[in-house]
Amino acid sequence: MAGRGKHRRPRTNPLTRGFIAAGTGGAALTLPLLGATHASAAEPQSAPAAAQSVPQAAQPAKPLTYTVTKGDSLARIADKYDVPGGWKQLYKDNRAAVGDDPKLIHPGLKLTVKATKTDAAKKTATKSSAPAKPAGGVAQATQASAKTYADNLDGWIREALDIMAQKGIPGSYDGIHRNIMRESSGNPQAINNWDSNAAKGTPSKGLLQTIDPTFQAYHVDGTSWDPYDPVANITAACNYAADRYGSIDNVNGPY
Repeated sequence: MAGRGKHRRPRTNPLTRGFIAAGTGGAALTLPLLGATHASAAEPQSAPAAAQSVPQAAQPAKPLTYTVTKGDSLARIADKYDVPGGWKQLYKDNRAAVGDDPKLIHPGLKLTVKATKTDAAKKTATKSSAPAKPAGGVAQATQASAKTYADNLDGWIREALDIMAQKGIPGSYDGIHRNIMRESSGNPQAINNWDSNAAKGTPSKGLLQTIDPTFQAYHVDGTSWDPYDPVANITAACNYAADRYGSIDNVNGPY
């Protein structure tokens, strides 16, 4: 029964929020609706700072020109500059210059290297944060890792000896040098394609003429997996010699 207005509904204030129902099918969602005179209050506010912080895409690799020096390998260069895709991508990018054999790169050859910018920055930050006066075992290891070596036979042997000392692998400069000169005459790209190992499909490679199965079995962590890499070849060969002969110093002939 209708009333006579005794309880007349008061006039709606312009600021009073109403509600509208919106939905699909039988479900409805009640949404607030502001008065038309204050429609501007419904404008969305700025997104919170946390929501605005969208991670940026990784910076693309920055190409640079690298001149090959004696003892270089594609794997070593790729490791040095953190090339995305490793030595295989480096070879693909420079195949026209390198030729059909990725193991044969000669001093003076110009390569286009896609160095990862973020990795380079990380290396710089790590180097600058090293303590000026290291003390203790961990600090000494940091100091050793920052040491630089000449890119020649002397430098390769000295770098290998430092790694061997950290890994507990015996050997002396003279023992390593003597065996290198007998096996490869100091050529890190040396390969034996005529002996019994070569006939079996596993030619001896590198400074200390290791075959691939031996190199892989005695590979030293932290060095390249390229058997032509001078330091990787020396450390793997010395690791093998230590296991079989007690030390590379005890090797005075083919081993």
